[in-house]
Amino acid sequence: AGLLFAGYAIGAEVEVTITGNDQMQFDTKAFEVAAGDTVKLTFKNVGKLPIVAMGHNLVILKSGEEIAPFAMAGMTAKDHGYIPQNMLDKIVAKTKLLGPGEEDVITYEAPAAGAYKYLCTFPGHFAIMNGVMTVK
Repeated sequence: AGLLFAGYAIGAEVEVTITGNDQMQFDTKAFEVAAGDTVKLTFKNVGKLPIVAMGHNLVILKSGEEIAPFAMAGMTAKDHGYIPQNMLDKIVAKTKLLGPGEEDVITYEAPAAGAYKYLCTFPGHFAIMNGVMTVK
C-alpha cells in the first residue's frame, strides 16, 4: 500500500506498538504488514517488576524458525540480553532487554511474504509471550 515508482511499489511506513507486562503477556499477539514496508516497532515494558525478575524484549525470527530452540539457546546468553549469539542469523529484528517503564523503538524492512514468529527471550517467558507477524 505504498507509492508506485516506475511500476514498482515502494513500501509504506507502518507503526506498530506492542507492550509486555508483569503477567508475561504481549498485548498484541499478531500483526500484519506488507513485504517491503518500513516497520517502526515500539516495544514498551509496562510492568513494575525489576529487569532481573521480569525483563522483556521482542525478537522477530525469520520465517520457518521455531521459538523454543531459539529461546532455550538464549537462556544462557544473559550477557547479551538472552539473545543466543550463535543464532543471530535467524533474527529479522530485535529490541533491547527492557526493565520496568522502558521502551525501545526499532525500524526494519518487512521481509518477503510469510509468517514470522516473535517472542520474549527472557528465561521462561517464550511459552506464553509470543506472537506472529504476518507479511502479505
